[in-house]
This record gives sequence, structure tokens and C-alpha cells, in this order.
Amino acid sequence: MKTCLVVDDSRVIRKVARRILEDLGFEIAEAADGMEALAWCRAAMPDAILLDWNMPLMNGIDFLRQLRLEPGGDHPKVVFCSVETDPERIREALDAGATEYIMKPFDGDIIEAKFAEAGVL
Repeated sequence: MKTCLVVDDSRVIRKVARRILEDLGFEIAEAADGMEALAWCRAAMPDAILLDWNMPLMNGIDFLRQLRLEPGGDHPKVVFCSVETDPERIREALDAGATEYIMKPFDGDIIEAKFAEAGVL
């Protein structure tokens, strides 16, 4: 079974994403910020990561840059999921190693389409 780490400081967003991704066949782990997510990845690198941008302690872009430096950190497909709509910010995320980008709010169809485009479905 494929694994997905859902990284968001909102418990509600994590719960909604978990439900959608479990329905798509993923085993889910959750993290509330980039520091917690990095610890998860160092313990067991997931196949995919659904990543928020704005979080305390370590934001999504800083997490992504650090992830890509970790052993095996080039493996996970990372789908940013954020309220950031500025094209420059989206380009920054993709340049840092994001595979796809989703705008909040999202639904199951959007997640399924972006994960399929990312090659993890």
C-alpha cells in the first residue's frame, strides 16, 4: 500500500485530506508542521506528501527544501496544497521540488486528479 504524509497545521484539513486519500488507497500519516513532517520522513519516507505552505515552526517551502536534501528525499511526490495564489509563489514551490500544486479549498476530485498527474495513483 502506498503511503502519504499529510502536513497541515489545521486538524480539520488533515482529517478531510485523510478521508479522501484513504478512499484512494493510501495509508496516511499526519504532521502539524514541517519539523514534525521531517521527523516522519527520516523515520519512514512516504510515497507522497500533501503539504501546506503556511505553518508554525517550519513552513512548507522550508520543509520541502530540507526534504530534498535528505537521503531518499528525492523519492516522494510532493503536492503543495495552499491558499497561496501568487504565480511567483507557485513557481517557487515547483522550483523547490514540488510535483504539483493545489489551491485550497479542495475536494476529492481535485486531489485525485493532481495525485494522478503526479504519478502516485
